[in-house]
Parts: sequence; C-alpha cells; structure tokens
Amino acid sequence: MKKSLKIFGLVAVLLVGMATTVVNNDKYFEIAKNIELFANMYREINTLYVDEIEPSELMRIGVDAMMESLDPYTNYISESQIEGYRYINEGRYNGIGGASQKIGEYLTIVELYEDQPADKAGLKVGDQILAIDGKEAKGKDAEALENILRGFPGTEVELLIRRPGEKKEFAVTVVREELEVKNVPYHGMVSNGIGYLALTTFTRQAGSNVANAVKALKEEDPNLKGIIFDLRGNGGGLLTEAVNVSNVFVPKNELVVTTKGKVKDWDRSFNTLGPAIDEEIPLVVLIDGKSASASEIVSGVIQDYDRGVLLGQRSYGKGLVQNTRDIGYNSKVKVTTAKYYIPSGRCIQAVEYKDGEPVDIPESERTAFKTRSGRTVYDGGGVKPDMIIDLDGNSNILKMLEKHHIIFDYVTDYCKDKPEVAEVENLRFSDFNNFLAYVNGRNFDYDTETEKLLKQMDETASVDGFNLDTELGAVREKIITTKRSEIQKYSEAITDMIEKEMAGRYYYQEGKVRIGLRNDKEIQDAISLLNNKSEYQRYLK
Repeated sequence: MKKSLKIFGLVAVLLVGMATTVVNNDKYFEIAKNIELFANMYREINTLYVDEIEPSELMRIGVDAMMESLDPYTNYISESQIEGYRYINEGRYNGIGGASQKIGEYLTIVELYEDQPADKAGLKVGDQILAIDGKEAKGKDAEALENILRGFPGTEVELLIRRPGEKKEFAVTVVREELEVKNVPYHGMVSNGIGYLALTTFTRQAGSNVANAVKALKEEDPNLKGIIFDLRGNGGGLLTEAVNVSNVFVPKNELVVTTKGKVKDWDRSFNTLGPAIDEEIPLVVLIDGKSASASEIVSGVIQDYDRGVLLGQRSYGKGLVQNTRDIGYNSKVKVTTAKYYIPSGRCIQAVEYKDGEPVDIPESERTAFKTRSGRTVYDGGGVKPDMIIDLDGNSNILKMLEKHHIIFDYVTDYCKDKPEVAEVENLRFSDFNNFLAYVNGRNFDYDTETEKLLKQMDETASVDGFNLDTELGAVREKIITTKRSEIQKYSEAITDMIEKEMAGRYYYQEGKVRIGLRNDKEIQDAISLLNNKSEYQRYLK
C-alpha cells in the first residue's frame, strides 16, 4: 500500500512537471511567434510603405503603445534619454543647470539653479529659447531639445534667446557641466525650539543629507523640541535612500519595506542598518497628493511605527518597484517587477485609476492593518495622514491657473523691469487688482467638469428631440459668474503662489522654500501640534 502511494505520488509530480513544461513551452512559442510576426511586418512596412518613414520613430511608437498597456511606470529609455534617467536616479546630469518646459511654441526656462552654467551665463527664468546651435527650436519636441541642452561636460551650446520686455533677441553661449542638484535645499528653525527640513527627491546621499540637516538643527538648538520633515511634492527616487532616510528616525534592524513580485527569488526585505540619529524627538511629516513612491515608504514607516504624526493630504499611491535592464545600443527598459509593502503589511499602490490618476476609494473597500501601537491604517492607495488639512490647493481654479501658466507668465511680466526685490522675509505682493486685470486681458477661461457634462447633456437632449437651451443656458450663466468670483475667493492662495514664483526668480529654490515657511498654513499647524504635547501624543495612540 505504501509502495503504491509512493508510486502514485511520483506519477502526480511528473504529470504536474510535464504540464508546467507544456505551459511554459506554449508561452515561449507564442513569444517567439509574435516576435517573428512583428519583425516581418516591420520589414514589409519599411520596404513597401508609400512614403518614407523613420524606422526608429516607428519602432518607438510601437514600443510606447506596448508599454502603455501595462502601467504608467514601465517604459523604454532610449539612448538619448539616458541623461534624464541619470538625474532621476542619481540627482546628477550633464547640462546647463536649469529646468525648462514647453510653453506655447517655445522651450522656456522655468527654473535656474544658483551658480550653475545657465545662471552664470546670465539667463533668466522666462527666457524663451528660439534656436539651439543655429537650429530653430520653435514647435520642436521639448524632450528632444532638452537632450541637446544636456550634452557632454565642457562643451558649448549657443542659444538664441527672446527675453520678455526686451525688443531684440540675443545669443548666449553656455558651457555644459556635470551638475548635482541639492535634494535638501533648506533646513533651519521655523519657531522657538522647532526645526524644519525639506527633502525634494530621493537621489544619492538623501539619507546622509537628511541626517546632516537633523544634526545641524540639534546643534543650532540643543533644546530642540520638534522637527517638521517636509515630503510634499517629493515624487520619490532610490529605494535604498528611502531606507537610509527612515533610519534617521527609526533604530537599527527595523523593517522598512518588503518587495514582492512574480519572480520569488527577487523578493526582498529591507531593514535599517545603523543607529538612528534621533529615535525620540517629536516629528511631524508633511505629505500631499504629489508625495509618491519613496516618500510614501518613509511616511508609511513613520506612521506604522508610531514614530511621528503625518499631516496634510493622502499621498499619491505609487507602490510599484521598477528595475532597469540593458537591452543593447545603450538603451534600457524600465520594468515594474514588484510591489512595496511597508511594516504593517499594507501595500501603498493605488488600486483604481481614472485618466491616469489614482482614484480615492472609501475605507470600507480597503483592507485594515494595525500600526505597532494598534492604530488602524488602510491599504489600497497611498498613505492617509493622521491629521488631514484640506487646502485650497485642491481648487479647480488654482489647478487651471497653473496648467495654463497664468501665474508663471504674470510673474515674468511683473518682474521684467525689476532688477531686484525685497529680501525674502520682506517680499510681499500687494497688487492683486493688477493680477486680475492681467487675467482678464489674457481672456483666461477653462471648462469645469460640470460644463463638460452640460455639453454632453445638451448634445444628448438634441438627439432625443428635447430643447433645453433656456434651462441649460441659465446653469451656464451661473457657472460663469461663479468662476469669475473663484479667483477673488482664492486670492490668498494665489498671492502665495505669486510670491513663491517671485522668490524663485531672485533667490532660487531656497527662496521658494523660505516663502513657503512664512505663508504655509500646514507648517503653522505642525508648529502648533509640536507645541502641544498632549495633542501630539493623542494622534499616536
């Protein structure tokens, strides 16, 4: 009997193994077959299509379409994009030392890094790049132009510039350098006994830079009674640096994050490796809807271990791990291979998307987990703050002003005749009527979701034979009136945006941060919380 069972068991194992082999063979056959079909089709199109085609461009379209069917973070990195990849992962890149964006038909300088080549060459935020090395830039792809600007260190690039407020275009020669962008642009005291530091990206040395900032704050005030750690707008970066940053506040040998994916041999757990800089000092971590990936790991670790209080808005919800693989010709493919799980066991990845953005789902549809002290937390999309602050930043009007570059263009126009402004502490914008006149002059308008639905209803009603012109017209008029009053309603938030943009023009990234410290309601709430020990402890129990 025992012998029969053994034989039966052996046969079962062999059958399962054969079935697995057949499945794998079928899959590999399908892969090989479809690669051959794709290659044959690509060759025939390239040979026979009526017009000349650019083979690499056609292939790129096909590759991008394939990647788009997966998730937003799996993508192809061409040879020309390697410099951008270096910046995202290392905080270093070769270039002129400024951020640019396509506004209208032209690539426009939107930020300058202090004492870097573009700054030293005299470029200003708002400058439009009309040509690069004698080649017209109007209407060209922004990514392609930025790749040209990066180039090799020590080489020159000549830019033809149009500057708002100046009649003549002029040429500027900039020498490219290898640049390193600060990931901790500012740290300092914001109140009696309360320190502040901002981390903008998890590039190389993020952990040591945060550790050094904390040490500096403690040296500046030996009686330091709390730290505000700002991760708002931080889109993440290196996983190892998320571990190192967590280790600043969390002791040795504590789990930070676990990665789990299809290839089980690649599953890993990451623990803190050394003693913390400070395990006890009260901590408030600021997050918002743009805090993603490594930012969510760190804030989630702080919450799961009840190490500090999270304040702000729910984070973005990017809990996916990407690995890059070389695929030849100095190109790479970045592939999502696993998901992040933080100490409580929850995954921070959003489970539902709309128009490429995560959708907030009710807690009743999420899975509950427990922090170390027993507080309930949920998975299913980002990290929810302990103390939620509902800001004006979620207003549609503010998003539209930003999307259409109204604030940026206004500050460019407003500052064109101002060689200098007051020091950051005294920088104030008090000419809001001037801004309103500028907006009216731009004929600024935007469609709300309600207006889109009204248009759809109007079209459907027409098809169905209903005439709703009078009724829908009255609703439209009310929406227009409301939209006009929205700008005035959010005048305080808009003034803050204008002051930050102005500070960035004259005092660079640090100036923006310092204006934020002065105007920021969330920072004031964080200071109040750190000054109230019983309230602070209440959030952690």
